[in-house]
Amino acid sequence: MSRPDDALQTALAAEHAAVFVYGALGGQTSQSSDPTLWSEVTDAYVTHRDRRDELIAMITAEGREPVAAEPAYDLPADLSTPVAVADRALTLERACASTYAFVVASTRDDQRRWAISALVDTALRELAFGGKPERLPGL
Repeated sequence: MSRPDDALQTALAAEHAAVFVYGALGGQTSQSSDPTLWSEVTDAYVTHRDRRDELIAMITAEGREPVAAEPAYDLPADLSTPVAVADRALTLERACASTYAFVVASTRDDQRRWAISALVDTALRELAFGGKPERLPGL
C-alpha cells in the first residue's frame, strides 16, 4: 500500500493537469453552438478546480508541501471539433478515475471517503463525454 500523502500528491498532480486541460477545452467550446458540451466542460473545469483546492488543503493540513503544477501540459494538436473536445475530456476523466482508484486503495477514513466520492463523480462524468459504464471504474 502506498503512503496516503503520496497518493494525495499524485491526485493533486492529476488535478493540476485536469484544470489546465479543461481550461483549454473550454476555449474550444461554444455555449451557443453546443450548449450541452459547453456546460459539461464548464462543470468539469469547476469540479476539478475545486478538487485541486481541496487536495491542496488536505496536504497542507498534514504539514506537507503540495506538489506544484507544471508550466504546461500536452494537448492534442486539433481540438477544433466537438468530437475532439469530448474525446480529450473522456481521456482525461478516465485518467482521473485511475488516479482516484489509486487514492482509494492508498488512504483510509475521511480521505478514502473523499476519494470514493471523487471516483464516483469522475466515473459518472465519463458518461457525459461518451464513455460506457464500467463495473470497476478506474481499474
